[in-house]
Amino acid sequence: MVAGRGVGGYSRVVLAGLLLVPLALWPLPEREPAPRPVALHQRAAILPQQQALVEVPALAKPPKKSKVEVQASREPPKKSKPDPPIEAKKITKRLDRYLAGRPGPVTAMVKDLTTGRLYRYHRNERLITASTAKVQILMALLLKTPWHKLSKATKRDADLMIRYSDNHAADRLWLRIGGAAGFTKAGRKYGLRHTQGVPGNCVDLYCWGITRTSAEDQVRLMKALVSAKSPLRAKDRAQVLRLMGKVIDGQDWGVGAARCKGDRVALKNGWLKHVSNKRWAIISVGLIRGHGHDYAVAVLTENNADTGQGIATVEGVTERIMKSFRSCRT
Repeated sequence: MVAGRGVGGYSRVVLAGLLLVPLALWPLPEREPAPRPVALHQRAAILPQQQALVEVPALAKPPKKSKVEVQASREPPKKSKPDPPIEAKKITKRLDRYLAGRPGPVTAMVKDLTTGRLYRYHRNERLITASTAKVQILMALLLKTPWHKLSKATKRDADLMIRYSDNHAADRLWLRIGGAAGFTKAGRKYGLRHTQGVPGNCVDLYCWGITRTSAEDQVRLMKALVSAKSPLRAKDRAQVLRLMGKVIDGQDWGVGAARCKGDRVALKNGWLKHVSNKRWAIISVGLIRGHGHDYAVAVLTENNADTGQGIATVEGVTERIMKSFRSCRT
């Protein structure tokens, strides 16, 4: 998770406040070195095309078609080649080999929201959200109040919470949605099955960061940002995607590592150090959108020795799954 701006001489990359749970069962909010930045990519421009209209005199007789032209006009249009099925066993073996020398547990899911193809890795794992819970906090808020009706201060909190991962902004919005009860209620509306807010008086209100979830639930939440059947209004979905698409440098690592040229990426990352064992939870969820497809991606990891190791694992897992969904065009 990441802390806010303007405190203690922070640089542009604002680092995370970590969680503390009594009796060392949960992590203290701590600062960690800024995750390494990922290079930004240019977005492809879409150029409009115009078609000219040609008038044909009403009395003019159309020219006779040759036999070849007549035969060609009768041929059915060629169908686009369907996407190949996902070879789940092949991906699992690939991930098992990659993760053999890395700590765990790890759970991941990718779903092509355009075709319905999907892949799950260790689907029964339930790991903490860390700051990725902030997306659900904002989506819960927008169910109650549309973006255009929010105050300037609340909009600023939303910007700080998503783009800078500011914990204090998240605390304020956590209270506005009704805490754990409001968080869980919103999750149910979005179809989440394994994600429930943590009730009680958590240290510094960081209850949202120790929420346990599944990769499948995080994919459902990402789908709700692009689906016309989402309970969230289209204009509000656009605002969430806008913020997720503009996270600050140093926080744009994660699922975007599998982007192709011209893709648009919207993501939210989280990182949290456990006081009990000094190990890191590193999580990345988001959408990769481009070339006629929307891919919802969620990768959750635990027990990383440091942030660098966790980020490498998240990106390595994402890349090894996505290569079975598509090949980047050169």
